[in-house]
Amino acid sequence: MSEFDAGQIRHLLAEVYRTESRRVFATLIRLLGDFDLAEEALHDAFVSAAEQWCQNGPPKNPRAWLVSAGRFKAIDAIRRRSRFDASLHEIAGRLDHSAQTAAASDDEEIEDDRLRLIFTCCHPALASETQVALTLREICGLKTEEIAAAFLTAPATIAQRIVRGKAKIRDAAIPYQVPAIAELPDRLDSVLSVIYLVFNEGYSASSGQSVTRADLSQEAIRLGRLLGELLADPEATGLLALMLLQESRRAARSSTDGDLVLLEDQDRSLWNREQIAEGRSLVEQALSSSGSGAYTIQAAIASVHADAASPPATDWTRIVALYDLLAQAEPSPVIELNRAVATAMRDGPAAGLALIDAILARGELADYHLAHAARADLCRRLNRTADARTAYGRALELAKQEPERRFLAKRLREMS
Repeated sequence: MSEFDAGQIRHLLAEVYRTESRRVFATLIRLLGDFDLAEEALHDAFVSAAEQWCQNGPPKNPRAWLVSAGRFKAIDAIRRRSRFDASLHEIAGRLDHSAQTAAASDDEEIEDDRLRLIFTCCHPALASETQVALTLREICGLKTEEIAAAFLTAPATIAQRIVRGKAKIRDAAIPYQVPAIAELPDRLDSVLSVIYLVFNEGYSASSGQSVTRADLSQEAIRLGRLLGELLADPEATGLLALMLLQESRRAARSSTDGDLVLLEDQDRSLWNREQIAEGRSLVEQALSSSGSGAYTIQAAIASVHADAASPPATDWTRIVALYDLLAQAEPSPVIELNRAVATAMRDGPAAGLALIDAILARGELADYHLAHAARADLCRRLNRTADARTAYGRALELAKQEPERRFLAKRLREMS
């Protein structure tokens, strides 16, 4: 194969890894029954692909090829180890038998494997913070540092949660399956939380070179649809509505150069009207049902934004009222911050700034870059240049995403 073709294969492998690796990993866990073994098998499968695809060309179904390669690589590895550990011989035989019988069902089961894995990672035997950290790492492939940034937590703390979560699943023999219908409601809150955090990382990447990570946000929406098919629940419907309405703005959230574009400056003709229409319909469906909660209220807020032809035409009074409801349903300093920004749009920057200063005075969002960026923007609008410069500087110190950093640095230069 030519060098040019080898380059194409490397590019294809990088794309397949980005879009398919976590699906392959989830299926390998189903087949192998062990997180660490599946992770090793995933790595071996991609190494094998780099060698064989350059010789024979890429397969028609790369994901299925990688699952098969990873499974057999794991079996070979266990057989080699069984020479020194007799207890592994039986495991190798069991896996070999499952490899022969599972091929026919792989295509049917592979689409549900990540949903199974989410319910495993969200098992009630695990602490809630462990559930989320483990799912983001193992299902979505986020780095420990990325999860830590999303949680405003030290990377070492997240790493410990992941290790403890894997050990708990192994030691307690937590099953890799979607729970029975009667058990689903008790498990739903954690699953919804995980899906939403996955979406948030895709909608606004915590670090890196891009404003968004479409692969994550689209995967979260896919998982939300799967969950909706599995369980008719108002909050599951509300979450899907929220994700669709937020995702509808993605094309307008960054410039052709990859720079951040704020909501007030976005070209609304780029918003995805099909996603908006579906999201609105789902919001109405969720609101008409009893039991709607925080996700449905957030979806209603996003729907108000979607209804506005321009920032001045936005019904900020309605949005502030919805944030009041949201603060009652799910008290949070971040929700308070968002309400303060909406209040500034309704009542003027001074009113919003007073609310943000009160939040920051409590120290809860001292290390949250968006709180300082919001304060800086309101100070700028009030011509409090020195305060704006200080706040923009603090936000820049805390921001990890490069487009956000460029935006904040530009604002800081303007203040000078």
